[in-house]
Amino acid sequence: MTDISVPTLGESVTEATVGQWLKSAGDTVKRDDVLVELETDKVSVEVSAPEDGVLSEIVAKEGDTVEIGALLGRVNAGGSAGKAAPAKAEAPAPAKDSKPAAKEEAAPAASGGKMTDVVVPAMGESVAEGTLSTFLKKVGDSVKKDETIAEIETDKVALEVPSPADGVIAELVASEGDGVTPGSVIARISAGGAGASAPSASPASPPPPAAKAAAEGAPVSPSVRRISTEAGVDPSNIPGSGRDGRATKADALDYVNNAASKASSSTAVTESRAPRDIGPREERVRMTRLRQTIARRLKEAQDSAAMLTTFNDVDMGAIMDLRKKHQDSFVAKHGIKLGFMSFFVKACVNALKEVPAVNAEIDGTDIIYKNYYDIGVAVGTDKGLVVPVVRDSDDLSLAGIEKYIADLGKRARDGDLTIGDMQGGTFTISNGGIYGSLMSTPILNPPQSGVLGMHRIENRPVAVNGQVVIRPMMYLALSYDHRIVDGKEAVTFLVRVKEALEDPERMLLEV
Repeated sequence: MTDISVPTLGESVTEATVGQWLKSAGDTVKRDDVLVELETDKVSVEVSAPEDGVLSEIVAKEGDTVEIGALLGRVNAGGSAGKAAPAKAEAPAPAKDSKPAAKEEAAPAASGGKMTDVVVPAMGESVAEGTLSTFLKKVGDSVKKDETIAEIETDKVALEVPSPADGVIAELVASEGDGVTPGSVIARISAGGAGASAPSASPASPPPPAAKAAAEGAPVSPSVRRISTEAGVDPSNIPGSGRDGRATKADALDYVNNAASKASSSTAVTESRAPRDIGPREERVRMTRLRQTIARRLKEAQDSAAMLTTFNDVDMGAIMDLRKKHQDSFVAKHGIKLGFMSFFVKACVNALKEVPAVNAEIDGTDIIYKNYYDIGVAVGTDKGLVVPVVRDSDDLSLAGIEKYIADLGKRARDGDLTIGDMQGGTFTISNGGIYGSLMSTPILNPPQSGVLGMHRIENRPVAVNGQVVIRPMMYLALSYDHRIVDGKEAVTFLVRVKEALEDPERMLLEV
């Protein structure tokens, strides 16, 4: 008998809520099968089976609050699987609990075929839920193992859900547009081509419960409790879209943000009013989860940071001459064109080393200084703005940066970016110039304290050595969090970027 305990959940995290058991007592499990999901105020954690055997006992129930090291259940290794099997074959046995009964009715409906659940995969650190955007298969369709069955859209990336086995789609448990969490079942596959019997499985699974208020006895998770406490709202008033009507972290954030919007007279008119009727030449389209998250995060940045922008201009002539002189040989050697962005990344890294506050972040009453330089590069896609990160930019050459950015840009446009590609940036560069922008004030990407805005290059008359000449000039804009970055530091940073770009040879030689 092996105990299943709550693992270490990260620094300063002392408890979690049991979110969902993916296996029932008596189920046969394999080593590393996900048994249960735990939700903390920061992340969702999957707890796996330590060995092959049978889940003999579930100690902590869904909704229970558990501490680190607490007992969740037990796995019985060895020959106990045979004892558990008859319990499943007896129809009356599960009558004590209506939930397991619903799951076990699916097996007879498959006419003897083994029923396999299709579950939502892990979506990455801090991503607790997504939206089921598309089913690529319907009930009765044959599928192969690893064939994509559905697509899930999170607030950061789109995920593909592969088939766990060969067989036939017997049941679609979730519907397009539903909110789903890691480990939740969205469909079931019957082995052996038993798709014709799929309709009989449908009545056995009740439709997902409609969103209801957490006040109806649903437990409150640590993340919801923390968010509601910080916002000064009653967690029982938060409508829940999770399992059994429980409020999720996303529900709490939406509720708090909507409450804040209604409290503001400037936004109450547009956000708190009921949907209006549309005219014959209008079209109403639901915002994607990515667009909703972009809107929320940008508004949060404005509300939380003391954001200020300082400007300068830079003569791009030296870099343009350098690119023109060496472009052919650069392409021949590295297989990629020498663009402007690599120079800007290098210039920003040099300036960040001199002004570390711009590369830092605020954590409560502390400042975290980062001695690494992961530069986010804003990329526009059909679905919205994403900010993939160029890791360890200070260790890359110009060619290395150009290849890194080209790869990120391609994957962003193809929808192939992962959560890891967009996490952990320390500073962001946004190039509005590719769209023709002359000047703008970029918005911070929290928790970062600085973002540099690039703009279009324009020939303008400037004074050089007492003479008016026409030079290719670009406006630069640095938006920064004035809580951590002083005006002197912000101006110094921007001046150092300007100096590096106007004399790139010195920057590259580090003199």
